[in-house]
Amino acid sequence: MTMKKTLFSIMIALTSTLLLNDCGVGTYSVTSGKSDVAGISFTSAKAMDITVIIEESSYEISTVKDKAYKADRKIKETANNTIRIKPGTYNVKVLVEGTEIFAKKLFLSASEHHIIEL
Repeated sequence: MTMKKTLFSIMIALTSTLLLNDCGVGTYSVTSGKSDVAGISFTSAKAMDITVIIEESSYEISTVKDKAYKADRKIKETANNTIRIKPGTYNVKVLVEGTEIFAKKLFLSASEHHIIEL
C-alpha cells in the first residue's frame, strides 16, 4: 500500500511540474536598451520656417527661438521642430527661402537629440 502511495505522489509531482512549466510560470522576458532613432532640432534668434535636406530627403520644419532654448533645458520635441531619423552619419543642409545657411556632416547616435544653433 505504501508503494502505491509513493508512486502516486511521484506521479502527481511530475505532472504538476510539467503543467507549470508548460504554462510559462516563472518565465519572463525583459527588453531594454536605447531606441533606434535619433532627433535633430534647430534653434535661431527668432522662430522661422526652414527646409532641412538630409542626404536626398527634404523636411519642412520650424526653428525654436533661442530664448526658449537654454543649454540646460531640453527642447520639447514635436513634429514641427524635430526630425527623427535612424542613427548614422548624414550630410545636413539648412535652407531659408532657398538660401543655404548651414551645411555639415553629422553623426547621430541612438536616442540622441542633436540641437543645432543657426
